[in-house]
This record gives sequence, structure tokens and C-alpha cells, in this order.
Amino acid sequence: MIIFPSLTPGKILTGLGLGSIAIGFAFKDIFEIFLAGILILLREPFQLGDVIECEELEGFVEEITIRDTHIRQTDGQRVVLPNSMLFKNPVTVRTDRDLRRVTIICGIAYGEDVDRARQVIQEALDGLESVNRDKAVQIFAQGFGSSSIDFEVTWWTGSLPLDIRKSKDKVVAAVKRALDQAGIEIPFPYRTLTFKEPLQTLMTRQQTNRSDSDDT
Repeated sequence: MIIFPSLTPGKILTGLGLGSIAIGFAFKDIFEIFLAGILILLREPFQLGDVIECEELEGFVEEITIRDTHIRQTDGQRVVLPNSMLFKNPVTVRTDRDLRRVTIICGIAYGEDVDRARQVIQEALDGLESVNRDKAVQIFAQGFGSSSIDFEVTWWTGSLPLDIRKSKDKVVAAVKRALDQAGIEIPFPYRTLTFKEPLQTLMTRQQTNRSDSDDT
């Protein structure tokens, strides 16, 4: 008795081949994630409690499984990252060491003395607890801004996100206070407007109108 007369051995083999390809594609991502999880667990590029960043996603590592890694962002949200993503893309481990370097830009007016301003900024950072004293503070005149001479101020502090934010807060406040006390101007942006024809002020316009009325 022939149940499927239209099927031939060639068609059956062809169907099995296409099915195997489809199954292979279906399991490719699963196998890739599984293998990446094993390699991450064996190599330990990061550990629980580390702060990592991958593809603009940053947070504390809370859990590492065969399939995925869970991170907690600083705003409290939990993000689940497939291990294949962490394996194929660059991962920044921000807490790999206890210290991280921080940089801010500080501008002074063009009329100020650059060397004196550098010394004032240096002294402002020397007295801060959040600035590591084992590594040198670096202050370089970076360039000519639109309205200021810009300094690049670099120092080292704790590697946790909260350490960075607290230290920046202390440094910015201390530098602002020191420059103010030294009488060194931190300029606002200046903008120069050029007009093809002379502009009349309100007073000039009133005088012109009064002159025209006198003539009549």
C-alpha cells in the first residue's frame, strides 16, 4: 500500500537537509550564548559587584549565569545582557582598580595670567580629601576657547560611580571658590553681532522723529 505516492527518496532527503539547516540556525544563537557564558565564567573578566559598561549600558554586576548577566544601573533599573553580547563587544570594567582618573575643563578670561590661574587651581585641589595624593594632579592649558583659555584639570579618585560624582562636585566647587577669591574671571560666552547698516537706538529714533516734526 502506498500512503504518500508523491514522496520520493530524493524529496525526503532534500526536506531533511532543509530542516537540518533551519534547526541549525535556530540553535545557533542558543549555542553561542551558552558557549559565551561558559567562557565568561571560566575566564572571569569581571566579577559580582564590578561596574561594567557595554554598548552604552552601565551598571553593577548582580548575577552571572550560563545564559546572561544581570547588571543594576545607577538609577535602579535592572538590565539583562545576553552573554554573547558581552563576549563579542568591548566591555569596560570600571572598577577593575580602586582608582580612576577624572577630567574636567575649566576656562579663564583671556585677560588673566595663565600661570597664576594654574597655580590657584592646583592649590584648590591640594586640600581636597576626594583627590588622591599618591598620584599627581595634572593641569594643562588645553586651547583657545571662544571666550576663554581652557584648562584640562585631571586627578585620581575612587572608581565607584558615586566616588566620581562626589569628587567632581568637590573639585568644581573648590576651583570656583579659589578663582573667585583670587579675582580671576571665569567668563560667560561672548557673542559679537555684525550688521551691514547702522542701527538706531531708541533715543536716536526719538530725536529723529522730533527733528522731522520741527521741520514740518
